[in-house]
Amino acid sequence: MRTLRNVAIVMLLALAVAFVPAGGNVADAILTAIAMGFLAGIAWFLFVFSRQNQLTLAALSDGRRALLYGALGTIALLVAGKDELFATGGGTLAWIALLAASVAAIWRVWLDAHSWH
Repeated sequence: MRTLRNVAIVMLLALAVAFVPAGGNVADAILTAIAMGFLAGIAWFLFVFSRQNQLTLAALSDGRRALLYGALGTIALLVAGKDELFATGGGTLAWIALLAASVAAIWRVWLDAHSWH
């Protein structure tokens, strides 16, 4: 029954795109709403995660904390500027390189914060 309901919802959305005037605009609005919900979910996760790990974050050195927050900020800017970067010649490669560097920085700070020395 649940699957039938989900299929009906998808079919209603497809009908709106196919037969309603400016249906493409409706589809864009729906995709934007989904993306905003996804980003709000990520923001909520980061908020809860930071509240649960306040002591760990406070125990980091200033340099490690700056590296962590800088990497998180870089990822936020990469998400915001994805369309512009992908539209340029070397932007996709730069986007991937910056994302990899940010993830590596977060991983390194995580390992340093949880080391037993």
